[in-house]
Amino acid sequence: MANPQAVHNNQPEPQEAPGSEPCTTEGKQALHRSILGSALGNAVEWFDYGVYGYLTIYMATNFFGSEEGDGGLGVTLTLATLALSFLVRPLGGLILGPLGDRVGRQKVMVLTVTLMTLATGCIGLLPTLETVGLLAPVLLLICRLVQGFSAGGEYGGAAVYMAESAPDRRRGFFGSFLEFGTTVGFILAAIVCTSLIAVVGDQAMEDGWWRVPFLLTIPLGLTALWIRTRLIEAPVFSEAAQHAEVTKTPLRHVFRHNWRQLLVLAGFVVLLNVAFYLILGYMPTYLSGQLGHSTAQGNWMLVGIMALMLVAIPPVGALSDRVGRKPLLMAAAGGYTLLSVPSVMLLGMDSLALQFLGLAVLGLLLVILVASVSSTLPALFPTAVRYTGFAIAYNFSTAFFAGPSQTIANQLIETTGNQLVPGWYMAIAGIIGLVSVYCMRETAQATLRGEELPGLPDSVGLPKPRFVELNRQDAEARRASF
Repeated sequence: MANPQAVHNNQPEPQEAPGSEPCTTEGKQALHRSILGSALGNAVEWFDYGVYGYLTIYMATNFFGSEEGDGGLGVTLTLATLALSFLVRPLGGLILGPLGDRVGRQKVMVLTVTLMTLATGCIGLLPTLETVGLLAPVLLLICRLVQGFSAGGEYGGAAVYMAESAPDRRRGFFGSFLEFGTTVGFILAAIVCTSLIAVVGDQAMEDGWWRVPFLLTIPLGLTALWIRTRLIEAPVFSEAAQHAEVTKTPLRHVFRHNWRQLLVLAGFVVLLNVAFYLILGYMPTYLSGQLGHSTAQGNWMLVGIMALMLVAIPPVGALSDRVGRKPLLMAAAGGYTLLSVPSVMLLGMDSLALQFLGLAVLGLLLVILVASVSSTLPALFPTAVRYTGFAIAYNFSTAFFAGPSQTIANQLIETTGNQLVPGWYMAIAGIIGLVSVYCMRETAQATLRGEELPGLPDSVGLPKPRFVELNRQDAEARRASF
């Protein structure tokens, strides 16, 4: 370990080995608070992204002068503003990731949810193009850049914190609640936006009702902030800090010693977030703007799909604890490679049942990814650089490959006239994800403690059930010697 340096830590000496099942009421309550604090902050972030996606047509009218709102230039510029916010996510990762490895996960999580709440709430107060001219889209871009910077540390911090707080044997189950929070955020965005559209109508939305969903972020964010200020530090990080297993230079260390893990994580995130943003972010615009379906009909179909996802995420996370992460992730990556184009073809059919089937297939594959990701990706790195490695690889991949997917897909459809572009986009991402999962170690039930990479080196390659059992035996032996 390069440059080990103890950090000041006010947390009490743990009574149980990190990664063990809590056996006291206090320990169980601390675990539940950790889950709630992580998931709620993540829900706030994705509520904002969901709202922006559902209100793209109205944002295009108010900030970019779109007169038709039919998927043309105004919509592309609105989505491009979102894409530009992704470009500052790597900056957030470069600053907030190493900060989280030096001062702790909990402190950075408080900072990120504060920035997100302020930036998103301010969007609901912005003047429009008609009021202040070109200053309006500039102010919108500034708010989105602040939101993008905070998001550069939010998801990685929440995932790392939750993974380091959860018991080793149930990390997949507890980690899935981070994505449960993500899905709740999107569902809440869909319900709020679709209900408003149905009640007040398109014209009233354009005239100012689009502000309401953004303003709702303020009470949601304040609630998440209140909970996060009362969290203790993640036990795995506290143990590392007490034993001087952290480093003053996590950025240099991760590039020198863990560059392979950076590439593996970045490749997997191409699949994860291309699928995530195209299905849950772009689909409202795609169904109404490109395919001509009713806005309310398309939105309510997505609400139904997300409700099914919400029910399925925790059981799938628990399944990954038993059979391993890699079998599930490889199945999902293969599914996107083979089924994305046929599923998108179904979305263009006249039958509502076939449209729902197409969305359901894409949603089911997405459930498998998101239910496993929060327990899989933090385990790619050792404790000293876990936040740094996650934040950098995740955000660079998101910024330059996954983040612009909505803008690129929309413009490619406009340019080529091919409405299957989203399907081909996800199929290519599926191939990249398949290669990345193959190169991962199996880390189900493995301990995250210490300076070594979690999981067995032999588990790189095709998944085998015995690796989960070997991980469990090694984790139990290390906890017994605590």
